[in-house]
Amino acid sequence: MDQPSHVSGDCSAPLIEQTIGAYLDEVARRDGANLALVVGHQGVRLTYAELKERADAFAAGLLALGLKAGDRVGVWSPNCAEWVIAQFATAKAGMILVNINPAYRVGELEHVLRSVECSALITATRFKSNDYLAMLDSLIPELASVHDELHSARLPSLRHVIKIGGGVRAGCILFDSVPLLADDDALRRLDDVAASIDARTAVNIQFTSGTTGLPKGATLSHYNLLNNGYFVGAATGIEPGSRVCIPVPLYHCFGMVMGNLGCLTHSAAMVYPGESFDPLTTLAAIEAERCDVLYGVPTMFIAQLNNPDFARYDVSSLRRGIMAGAPCPVEVMKEVMSRMHMGEITIAYGMTETSPVSFQSSRDDPVESRVSTVGRIQPHLEVKIVDQDGRTVPRGEPGELCTRGYSVMLGYWGDTVRTREAVTEDGWMRTGDLATIDADGYCRIVGRIKDMVIRGGENIYPREIEEFLHRHPDVQDAQVIGVPDTKYGEELCAWVVPRPGTQLDEELVRTFCPGQIAHYKVPRYVRIVQEFPTTVTGKVQKFQMRELMIRELALASSSSEAS
Repeated sequence: MDQPSHVSGDCSAPLIEQTIGAYLDEVARRDGANLALVVGHQGVRLTYAELKERADAFAAGLLALGLKAGDRVGVWSPNCAEWVIAQFATAKAGMILVNINPAYRVGELEHVLRSVECSALITATRFKSNDYLAMLDSLIPELASVHDELHSARLPSLRHVIKIGGGVRAGCILFDSVPLLADDDALRRLDDVAASIDARTAVNIQFTSGTTGLPKGATLSHYNLLNNGYFVGAATGIEPGSRVCIPVPLYHCFGMVMGNLGCLTHSAAMVYPGESFDPLTTLAAIEAERCDVLYGVPTMFIAQLNNPDFARYDVSSLRRGIMAGAPCPVEVMKEVMSRMHMGEITIAYGMTETSPVSFQSSRDDPVESRVSTVGRIQPHLEVKIVDQDGRTVPRGEPGELCTRGYSVMLGYWGDTVRTREAVTEDGWMRTGDLATIDADGYCRIVGRIKDMVIRGGENIYPREIEEFLHRHPDVQDAQVIGVPDTKYGEELCAWVVPRPGTQLDEELVRTFCPGQIAHYKVPRYVRIVQEFPTTVTGKVQKFQMRELMIRELALASSSSEAS
């Protein structure tokens, strides 16, 4: 056979064997005066010594509340200083941080809290149109009468709700009051717990949507995350004293691993421009903090470049960064390199289950390689491209991308069946992505085996939305696909078959969604049809639906331009 599509990363640099808490302790001792965190919208500036002090006090406070190593602690909040304090505190105390998407609604929140049996929930009061406390009241009616520990019928494992900001509220513990519980005994217990943690144990659960509907919890260790943060940071060019602008959400690997842990492992500063991405607040933060590194998905870079006020901001301090989450058009990359001064920007590829990055381009790769590929294999990892029978294909031939090495998750929490489906006995993570590897080791992602849609960096599985649409009393059947979109990369399109005798129309389907599922899961396009294209055996042919929609949208666009 020709050269096989099987590559291995460089193993000369040793892997980190410490826990996240121990690593923070080391950085605080060595580089304690270095700036660690800047949160402009909260007026927060912390050095590494101060971040360690805040994280230790919060961790000891959690232990004083009765939480223990191994307990799951959910965090449901947009980007803020409390998020990163909770990240490091739970790691130090041996607890498992559970990332909850700030766009989640009641049903999605309940699924997450129940499926991993969260003992505590750290929550913001609200985010955009989401009133978190109102949603919690509907989910936990017992909250208003809590005097000590919570006892909820629907969430029997949940004992504490910790509220970020605002005044005293029944049933909630104020985030800022938790460190006040950290007496000498709690601090001693924290030292004992921290010293006993194995770096290979779980520290984080991140939920990824699945083809069977409800999200599943990818369980990741200190070893997984700390090493990935280090190697991604090294490839990006983060240095001690770098200021990394992080407008991507912290609940996702991009923010909390590539961002926070990439900074920690290189003694750099984390800069959060705002609660969520806004082009002008991001540009303002870059200028104010003289950031040299910027992260984002392509739509974020496009929004900044195309903002009419872009020229008002001085972004000449930028040099490096990462663009990931969706394919990047070559013209956008060229503009980022020239107008944003990011000549060393890189492209990264991965998935939550691999901590996340497996491939990353080099800072000196030609522009064409940085936009047409996702770079080459990361250190200490191994990737092969296989056919349907699991045989490695020759270089240049497409097949399923499989990853093995330190970054592969521990498994899906409480779901051995789906873990075995995803990870082989010999440690290969089956990504479900179709890819090729060329003679020089560059990887190209050419498609997805599953039906996953990537909208503006958000991974969405149609089955979850299809099951939701089936709740509408007038919906007989529903199929959801992704269609190309210049702004978000892809947009959702739902084909719906109405029940006989009903008056279901596109607007009724659209109005059914808001407030019930996260905003990015609401289909932009809806088509009422009487049947789906199928094979002779009755299997729905989604590729035909997608092709029809592409033609229809192209015709609509042409007609609009002509008029």
